Formats: sequence, C-alpha cells, structure tokens
Amino acid sequence: MSSLSGKVQTVLGLVEPSQLGRTLTHEHLTMTFDSFYCPPPPCHEVTSKEPIMMKNLFWIQKNPYSHRENLQLNQEVGAIREELLYFKAKGGGALVENTTTGLSRDVHTLKWLAEQTGVHIIAGAGFYVDATHSAATRAMSVEQLTDVLINEILHGADGTSIKCGVIGEIGCSWPLTDSERKILEATAHAQAQLGCPVIIHPGRNPGAPFQIIRILQEAGADISKTVMSHLDRTIFDKKELLEFAQLGCYLEYDLFGTELLNYQLSPDIDMPDDNKRIRRVHFLVDEGYEDRILMAHDIHTKHRLMKYGGHGYSHILTNIVPKMLLRGLTERVLDKILIENPKQWLTFK
Repeated sequence: MSSLSGKVQTVLGLVEPSQLGRTLTHEHLTMTFDSFYCPPPPCHEVTSKEPIMMKNLFWIQKNPYSHRENLQLNQEVGAIREELLYFKAKGGGALVENTTTGLSRDVHTLKWLAEQTGVHIIAGAGFYVDATHSAATRAMSVEQLTDVLINEILHGADGTSIKCGVIGEIGCSWPLTDSERKILEATAHAQAQLGCPVIIHPGRNPGAPFQIIRILQEAGADISKTVMSHLDRTIFDKKELLEFAQLGCYLEYDLFGTELLNYQLSPDIDMPDDNKRIRRVHFLVDEGYEDRILMAHDIHTKHRLMKYGGHGYSHILTNIVPKMLLRGLTERVLDKILIENPKQWLTFK
C-alpha cells in the first residue's frame, strides 16, 4: 500500500495530486443505461425509436430515459474525445469516471481517451445498483466482494492491467437491498485496507444517505474519504442537509446541467435547476462546509453532449463558475471546490 500512499491513481498510472488541476468528481465517458429504460408516454412510441435529431431533441431532453439510442453513451467515443480536449482548453485537468460493473465499464476506452487528450481520468471500482447485479455478484460473500474491489485497484479491472483509483460509484437503491448492503460492507473493508477514496450513489430518498453512512461507519469505513453523490436530488430540506453534513463525508452536487420537468427515475422528485444548485452550494459555504463540497455533471446520456446541443463536460467551468462569482462566491472558494477538495479526496492515505 505504500506505493499508493500520497498519490492519485489514474488509468495511466500514479500521479502527484498537484497535477490534477480542476477536477470533475462524477462523470461517465463510456457506458450504457439500458437497465433504466422507461417506456415512453402514450402516443410517443415512434419518437422514442427515431434517431436523435433536431426535431426530437427537446422531447429527448424531457424524456431522456425513453429513447434507447440516448442511453448508449458508449457509441460516442469520438465526440467525447473532442469534448475532453475542449474541457482541457477551458481549464479542466481531471475527472473521475464513475462507471462500475453493471454499466458496461470499458477501461480500455478510458485509457485511450486519457492518452489522446491529456486529461487525467480516474476509473471507478465496484458495482452499481442491485438492478444491474448478476446472479454471481449476488451470491458473493462480503469477503469475496472485498477481494474484487481490492483487485480492481491493485491489479486491474475487467481482466486488464488498467487500475481503478476510486471505489464507486457504489450503487444503492431505496430501500437498500441485501446485495447492496454486502457491497457497502465490502467497500468499507477494502477502503480500510487500501486508504482509497470512495464514492456512493444513494437511493432516491432523503433517508438513504444517512443509512448508507451508518452502514459504512459500522463496517470500518473512513467517512472523511467518502463522497455522497447526487445530493441535489436527494436531500432538499436545509436543516436535514446540515444534519447530514455533520457526518463528515464530501457533499457532492453533481447534476449541473440537468433540468427536467419530470424526473422519470423518480417522478415524486422535482429536479432542481442550476440556479437552485448554486444557491445550495452557497448555503453550504456560508455554513462552513467549503472544504467538503464537490461538483460535477454526471453525464450519462448522449443528449447532454455538445454534439447533440447539450452542455457537455465544460459547463461548470464555462457557465456555472461565472454565475457563482456573480452570486458572491469567491475564486478562492471555487478553487477549493474544484481543485483542493478533489485533490484531498482522491489522494490515497
């Protein structure tokens, strides 16, 4: 473990944390999302089967999970290469690729993209939500799952020598399933051995992040090296958010650019827009949590790419940062959120 201590592990190998620069902590570059296809609204079946084009783009933006082609991000490697070059030109340095087992992880493509663009890419080890677990995964013991996670970091993922640099995103549903609970316990055990960063996808319920942190703590995890993703769609009450922040994990607002009238994956949730996300980040800064905040876009469908008129991976740098400055957040604070916090999280203990 000493060879990892004090370093960040990218798909091209170990780097000094100071090399990362501005970092997006929750993105996807190549994946599929077929398991979460939602049948289209009545009378829209034809539109859902059309190629992505200008005349149906607005419909896809509002019904992103009802268009099968839109769920195949792995078909856009060339476009994503161009986007990463643009991200780098706009001041980006690194991103964490959160695709885990169950979402068609492709570490060979991640390595190629890193070589082609010069962007530091950190791959994620582990498993997504129960709906994507194989029978073999569900049958594994906590000890066996722990071995899988450790192997993906120390030796390589998916039968390759390309190593992951974080555990996650570890997928959790609401309510949490037995298989997901075992994987959380394995995550804690692996983290305790490796001193590695961990990132969690919580179920879509305000109680989910609290439950997950409790399970991780009881299993020996280092909560200070753990990120709770998707808080922008999970905890809305400010008092509840501050209560959660006191638990000590990183607080990730990672759906910048997502603006949905109807959130198909959880219709009871009204997805906030970017202005609300900015206000919530500002609130956490004012409450003293600037060293615990992370930001990203969680791009996982085609329509959010610039190729299809979407915001792309540079949206935070080109649009959100200027708006945050306009709303009173300082460059020092934004550098903390985009540079220092990711660097601290991603560095092995």
